[in-house]
Amino acid sequence: MRHFTLPKDGGLKENLIPKGILHRFEKIEVEIREQQEDASAEVADLICREIESFRQRGQGRCFRLGLSTGKSPLTLYRILARRYEEGKLSFKDVEVFSIDEYYPIGNNSPQSRNRRLLAELLDKVDIARENVHIPNGTQSVTDISSYCSELEAGARNLDLLIVGMGREGQVGFNESGTSEQSRTRTVLLSYKQRKIQAKNFNGSMIDTPKMALTLGIGTMRSASKIVILAFGEDKASAVKAVSEGERSVSCPASLFQGHPDIRMFTDDNAASLLTRVEAPWLIGPCEWTPKFKRKAVVWLCQKLHKPILKLSLEDYLENSLDELIDVCGPYDKVNIDIFNDLQHTITGWPGGKPNADDSTRPVQSSPYPKKVLILSPHPDDDVISMGGTFIRLVHQGHDVHVAYETSGDVAVHNDVVVQHMDAAALLGLGDQRARVQELIDNRVPGDPENPELLAIKAAIRRSEARGAVRSFGLDCDSKVHFLNLPFYESGGISKLPCTQVDVDIIKDLMRSLRPDQIYMAGDLADPHGTHRVCTEAALEALEQLREEGEDWVSGCYVWMYRGAWMEWELGKVDMAVPLSPEEVVEKRYAIYHHLSQKDIVPFPGDDPREFWQRAEDRTSNTARLYDELGMAEYQAMEVFLRLY
Repeated sequence: MRHFTLPKDGGLKENLIPKGILHRFEKIEVEIREQQEDASAEVADLICREIESFRQRGQGRCFRLGLSTGKSPLTLYRILARRYEEGKLSFKDVEVFSIDEYYPIGNNSPQSRNRRLLAELLDKVDIARENVHIPNGTQSVTDISSYCSELEAGARNLDLLIVGMGREGQVGFNESGTSEQSRTRTVLLSYKQRKIQAKNFNGSMIDTPKMALTLGIGTMRSASKIVILAFGEDKASAVKAVSEGERSVSCPASLFQGHPDIRMFTDDNAASLLTRVEAPWLIGPCEWTPKFKRKAVVWLCQKLHKPILKLSLEDYLENSLDELIDVCGPYDKVNIDIFNDLQHTITGWPGGKPNADDSTRPVQSSPYPKKVLILSPHPDDDVISMGGTFIRLVHQGHDVHVAYETSGDVAVHNDVVVQHMDAAALLGLGDQRARVQELIDNRVPGDPENPELLAIKAAIRRSEARGAVRSFGLDCDSKVHFLNLPFYESGGISKLPCTQVDVDIIKDLMRSLRPDQIYMAGDLADPHGTHRVCTEAALEALEQLREEGEDWVSGCYVWMYRGAWMEWELGKVDMAVPLSPEEVVEKRYAIYHHLSQKDIVPFPGDDPREFWQRAEDRTSNTARLYDELGMAEYQAMEVFLRLY
């Protein structure tokens, strides 16, 4: 399947800028590639070159390679395994050192940090077992100190260390407060870290280990070469802090600054806050497209806390935006152009206003009514992410359909299932409480959930989704579609590969509806997330339908919304739908129907807010940003990027 990225619109002319100037704000140089796959392939090539160069020098020992656990290096490991299968790489004279493991836990446990390192790479290549050094989480308490000393001696002075980085700059289990001189040791995991790791233990904090084994920062710094991997939008703040910020124990990876041979590899999303991406006019010459002009002016307004029409010539010149004025000026014309451009993104008619002049509107007036398809990765993303727009489309008379791409079954807590079974029993609809409790009690931690139990959880999510859309008048019998894409049905957090079977399910629905508008999740930032998989499957379906000659595809608008945590930056927005106070409440009421996702949802991340609170905070903040730029003040705004 193809990989998709958001279109680039303007930016830094990097080919015209010397490397020293391009990286001048970076204390650790960052190599930015479009996607994780691109960066991982380049790191794989680097590893191959380093191993081959070492062999040619005839060092008389094995090449010593440090590898990370977690999600960041998974794509890299799969590429390395392919390199071996193709005869381009051998591990016969390579020693591999893993950087961490839970304690106490065995390497053969399904929850082992090293399980995927073994399964995706080491079990597939020709490495000698005695050359695989993985921390043993089964060491006794009495022996653990001496064991850590042995690990430390073996893991110092690696030839190459590949290390993933967490959202707050943690490497291995070196969390905030770790000393630069720290060595291999056991560490007590913070509550926040255990909450993050709980997703590997069926969401149970009780089952999540309180301790871990990890190489220290000092141990890692002793490596001859270090490569840091960071992918996905949630790593953007950490990438900026590590590369451009000050050395600080609060951000452990920043302590690598000053190492003689270190680089960081990221995708576009993880690099989004770096100066050369966020404000490239501070670096060198740029390509000034209309959206890139808007990005620059919005940045200037937010920096100076001024509305667009109050920006002065001095404001532009003093903030390195003289090139913008030279190319697109004068400054007052730039102000008016950007003000009008942003103003024209605002519409109360997301399906188009019938019989209206649509020359400056983001949506064409005809046809009316439109056939609209909303694709929701889970059975709640529709109302959380674009509930106000959804409600308005229904109330304005459009033929709106919603398709829930996955069942969302694994995100239902066992207690919720028991409660539903209890209600059924009390109503005389059959008593399945004992059976359900047996399924729950017999599950082995780390194993996939029982299909019978998952079927109940999926039914709960379907009933909640139907109730949510019913609350604002959508016919849930004819307009609601549950696709149950097979890639999701692994019974656990790690999903199956997305295949043509998944794509065909989406194609069949699109072909039957022939929509004028499609709304889908724009979360292409998470390289491993369900949202990205669903969106890429939907885009692949559209591309295949286009190639098959479906004529409606060319006239279909594809709008992308964001999830509960993130929002589009204003420089990218193509449509902004304002919500009244009453619509905000109606949206909140729809979200309330997803009761299984309230309070005890197993995998909520580290944000303590409930979904309705995240949604309202996000949309009210967007309205505030528009207001601060000089636009009308609204209660809330949902914003969208148009892909096609």
